[in-house]
Amino acid sequence: MAATIGLERRSSYPLNDQQPQDPLHPTGPEHAHGDLWVFGYGSLMWRPGFAFVEQVPARLIGEHRALCVYSFVHRGTPEKPGLVLGLDRGGACRGIAFRVAAADRAATIAYLREREQVTNVYREVMRSVWLQDDARRRVSALVYVVDRGHEQYSGRLSAAEQLHLIRQGHGISGPNRDYVLSTVQALEAQGCRDANLHRLAAQLRDDASSPLPRD
Repeated sequence: MAATIGLERRSSYPLNDQQPQDPLHPTGPEHAHGDLWVFGYGSLMWRPGFAFVEQVPARLIGEHRALCVYSFVHRGTPEKPGLVLGLDRGGACRGIAFRVAAADRAATIAYLREREQVTNVYREVMRSVWLQDDARRRVSALVYVVDRGHEQYSGRLSAAEQLHLIRQGHGISGPNRDYVLSTVQALEAQGCRDANLHRLAAQLRDDASSPLPRD
């Protein structure tokens, strides 16, 4: 796959879908008080990378987990992109909500921006998520949702296209294959099954056991 997309950096981190932050009147999550909830649906589930005081299985309604982001840094390069997850419009998504102590709020958001917003393919938003605990609480959580207008948004790809990108992808965080397999393992630990990811994982495991070269 020839890369025709350049790395693009943007300067703002919108809090919600409608209105970006006003630098004169900051309202971003780092300016709020109290504990912070972060919703993980991909690699954050198995490698959060920040300190937290509680983790709870959770469900977000209105967006679904999808392999819809070309990866140029963590799991691929501009010349050989990988394919990673984003939250895309419609449906629902099961993941993990992490509660971060108020004292760690600003540092955690700074870390997540450094990790997730390398090319700003995600929008930083606050979403209601439902915790799957005895109390069935609803909390507002920080979530990274794919920006459909960004050049790295892949849209809906065929299974063959997805598999090709995952097989070839390798970035600073390692092989794209490991990303998919680790995400599937994390979903299974939550008693959750994602039909597309599980099908891809089965094909990737077959690759490892087959002596024949793949594409």
